[in-house]
Amino acid sequence: MVNNLVVAGEQDFHFSASKAASILAPDSLRLGHGHRPAYNPPMPTLRLLFDWSLYRLALLLVAPLIPLRLLWRGRRERGYWQHWGERLALGSAPVTGALWIHAVSVGEMRAAQPLIDALRTAHPDTPLLLTCMTPTGRATAESLYGDFAHIVYLPYDYAGLMCRFMRRMQPRVGILMETELWPNLIHAAARARVPLVLANARLSGRSARGYARLPALARACLARVEVVAAQSEADAARLTALGAVSAHVVGNLKFDITPPAAHLERGAAWRQHWGQRPVLLAASTREGEEVPLLRAFVAAPADVLLVVVPRHPQRFDEVAGLIAASGLSYQRRSAVDDAPLNPATRVLLGDSLGELFAYYAACDVAFVGGSLMPLGGQNLIEAASVGRPVLVGPHTFNFEEATRLAVEAGAAVRVNDAAALMESALKLLNDAPARARMGEAGLAFAARHRGAAARVAALVPKP
Repeated sequence: MVNNLVVAGEQDFHFSASKAASILAPDSLRLGHGHRPAYNPPMPTLRLLFDWSLYRLALLLVAPLIPLRLLWRGRRERGYWQHWGERLALGSAPVTGALWIHAVSVGEMRAAQPLIDALRTAHPDTPLLLTCMTPTGRATAESLYGDFAHIVYLPYDYAGLMCRFMRRMQPRVGILMETELWPNLIHAAARARVPLVLANARLSGRSARGYARLPALARACLARVEVVAAQSEADAARLTALGAVSAHVVGNLKFDITPPAAHLERGAAWRQHWGQRPVLLAASTREGEEVPLLRAFVAAPADVLLVVVPRHPQRFDEVAGLIAASGLSYQRRSAVDDAPLNPATRVLLGDSLGELFAYYAACDVAFVGGSLMPLGGQNLIEAASVGRPVLVGPHTFNFEEATRLAVEAGAAVRVNDAAALMESALKLLNDAPARARMGEAGLAFAARHRGAAARVAALVPKP
């Protein structure tokens, strides 16, 4: 909501006490699935009216910027120029009466895979609708689920658009991955009597403080979520403090993702093409991380290969320029394909999508990015599940529980900066027994925390 606002489209911005009351009053559930019980909360307070006014004012102010934002982002990622009708909830519905899962982008869409498998097993005759917000999220959904799911963009969080989306799609159940708490989405689902589940829910202390800026609105939204399936006790406690009424601790769905055998084989083949040399992987790097990483790597032994895989594909060319500016010889994965790597190459740019497991399988040590800068980190579970030693920076607040558990298990080491990262990585590259111990600890760590998909699936209301 407040701390991660995404908006677009059209909206009636007239606001009144009677409109606010409809958000929480029982008659707001008059549409859709009549078998769902109506929620009967107290009338809205002045603070709720104030919070809703601020939120809708923010939507109004940014509305003119939305087409410009899509056009601007489309310069580097052409997918933003496509499917605008879906973002406005226009056109015919690809499916109705589906089990609906919303995953904003790549990480959430991939995390949903074990849950989708469990739900398809439990409800084989129910169609599946997947929504996302980014072109890369859509591409991920199409590659993983395109054979059986209907995939569209979710409209931005305007009341008119969300109500139209619910009328068109008529989903039976909605599952929101991680922390997709959008007030108008939740309100429209309540009006249509679509029960909502917050799955793989996580909420860092920083995010909790952001939601707490509009406390009445946060509480009203969470009160309308039928089930909250939280990753950890800390996440459940923060969500409950904000207003969740049914929070269950079920673990992290990402532990249930099995490394694809084809990707492991691909990584082994790459390693043969790269030659007998130590390989350090910098996975899911974010803006501001590559430059200090490359500077620290310049002094590394010449036989060490650094593989850099940026988190966002629109940055591939930018990162290629950064590597060139560092003076290090480099090649691009897209250009090398399956050919042998030049022995003089110091850096390989991983400019490909959907191959992260293969990169993990091909490396000796993995640094998981987004953690050298205050960006919250990325998912280290995948690297551990392949049995690779993991290094992370100091900023992992979006993955704090998983990172803490990995460090405690001996599967990961936390470093303070790029220089310390390189020092730790080179030490591990020269110590095969230490790498083996960390790799085995990572495999045990990943296996020990599996089972969240079955627990979440059991909490989902029957479609």
